[in-house]
Amino acid sequence: MRDRTANRVFDTINFIVLTTCVLVCLAPFLHIVAISLSSTRAITSGEVNLVPVELEWQAYVQVFTDSSMIRSLGFTILLTCLFTVLCMVLTIAAGYPLSKRNLKGRKLVMFIIVVTMFFSGGLIPEYILIRNLNLLDSIWALVLPGLINPFYLIILISFFNNIPESLEESAEIDGSSQYRTLISIVLPLSLPVIATLSLFYAVGRWNGFSDTLMYIQSPELYPLQLKLYQLIQNNMVTELMQMEGTQMHKMMPESLKAASVIFATVPILIVYPWLQRYFVSGVMLGAVKG
Repeated sequence: MRDRTANRVFDTINFIVLTTCVLVCLAPFLHIVAISLSSTRAITSGEVNLVPVELEWQAYVQVFTDSSMIRSLGFTILLTCLFTVLCMVLTIAAGYPLSKRNLKGRKLVMFIIVVTMFFSGGLIPEYILIRNLNLLDSIWALVLPGLINPFYLIILISFFNNIPESLEESAEIDGSSQYRTLISIVLPLSLPVIATLSLFYAVGRWNGFSDTLMYIQSPELYPLQLKLYQLIQNNMVTELMQMEGTQMHKMMPESLKAASVIFATVPILIVYPWLQRYFVSGVMLGAVKG
């Protein structure tokens, strides 16, 4: 009886704590949604918290009728898909052989990979390299530099090490090549970690914009995050002009900025439910053994 009571108390406290954490995490997102659906008067008067005030859809109409935003969305989806696929192909191609303990030079290669996690050439050498390779103002400047993340590679190697060697030995006895073993046995068993790392790569690329600032000049190659950055920067300049008494530009409504944020955030959020069943198991299994 005491054990049941203790379990109920623990479950209740656990539920309250987790619910509180969820609400704290959701509050900023709900606030942005409420701003995007509220009138300018309600926003400027500070009446908007978590619920829209004086419901309006005009901000979303402006966003969805803006051809540059739609173009940026399409380009960002293309960029994210291309980047994620290439990253996973190369990460798997590097991780599978490095998971073999009898591979010659394995420790040296792993040491070089780990060193890159702590030291880099810096922004200026990287920019010079991209320029010398004639990759400036091209999609490949946003794809090639980050194709393999050392930390994700180590996670994948740890997961491969957890796969029983007897499965691969049985395949070799049956005459299977290393490529066939990888495709038919290892990869199907590695779906959790593959889905998890794909999500990490996709989110990282979707949210990235600093490399676009350095390498991209053509507006048709602007991703969504750079468009949001430009909206915020333009609004800051406009605010400074208004503070100085200049009325050359009309201040951008907060609802439009919030709607743009939602427009750029929701597509990547939609991916999470599809990968949720792989996500937790992929993170846990990849960290069991180093």
